[in-house]
Amino acid sequence: PEASNHWESQHHGTVNLKEKVPPAVTNAGSPTTKQWGEELKKLLSLAGQSTTTSNMPGLLLGDELPNFEVETTAGTVKLHEYFGDSWGILFSHPRDYTPVCTTELGRVARLSGEFSKRNVKLIALSVDNLEDHHGWSKDILAYNYEKSEGSELPYPIIADSKRELAVTLGMLDPVEKDKDGMPVTARCVSVFIIGPDKKLKLSILYPHTTGRSFDEILRVLDSLQLTAQKRVATPTEWMPGGCVMVPPNMPEDEAAALFPIGVFSKELPSGRKYLRYTPDPLDRKGCEPPPAEPELPTNARHIPYQTPTSRSSNYSKH
Repeated sequence: PEASNHWESQHHGTVNLKEKVPPAVTNAGSPTTKQWGEELKKLLSLAGQSTTTSNMPGLLLGDELPNFEVETTAGTVKLHEYFGDSWGILFSHPRDYTPVCTTELGRVARLSGEFSKRNVKLIALSVDNLEDHHGWSKDILAYNYEKSEGSELPYPIIADSKRELAVTLGMLDPVEKDKDGMPVTARCVSVFIIGPDKKLKLSILYPHTTGRSFDEILRVLDSLQLTAQKRVATPTEWMPGGCVMVPPNMPEDEAAALFPIGVFSKELPSGRKYLRYTPDPLDRKGCEPPPAEPELPTNARHIPYQTPTSRSSNYSKH
């Protein structure tokens, strides 16, 4: 339809794509990647969109966490020194005394022992001040049915009153500011997993209305730590002890040498052997293969799949 050839642009009105895209792209044939890239930049420019990330704050995977010196409920720390040689999780929230974040920080407190087992240090972030942080901490502990007198959360909370770290991490909108020139609009709550090399390994952004599942964060962390040590990948819904996947570009002889307990493939209509499984190399007790698969070696013990619910019940009491 003719309407599908037009693109409403905030800055330039209606753009007719047929008029703006050269025949090399719209005609039959396969344009090169370079052609597509050049024309995409033109279209984004017409629509008033930038083709760079200079106006899009936030860390990308592989970026190094800035070594900010921050004020926290446990004193002044530098982030690199705080995390040391450990893995780290920095999780942000927009304001103190907010209902969803209270439940989240309470859950993290309950799971702090599980994170410690994985050599993970935790730190939270808010733009509110230290006084509010300390007061809110008592509410969080009360939510967990723990006495607030003389108790502290098992992790510090950063008081990012100047919003420097929040903007760098993409938590606040740098454009909208208050009368003092401070960014005011919180656009997400975030989880950042930092490796021992201080580089970002994973980030997840959530809207304010959806509470984060830190049982899922533990599952993801298990996968990140496993795949940092071993040349494997983890499939959907993977849990520790379950089957892992062999990279598709790994030759069969190399896979056999790396995974002596066995590698098995799922037969597919394409005939391609890219769905290859092997037991968790850190568990080495076998795993439950997908249906209708060749059996694992007799020395491999089958481990039933654990649902997230059954796994979380092993972490702490709800």
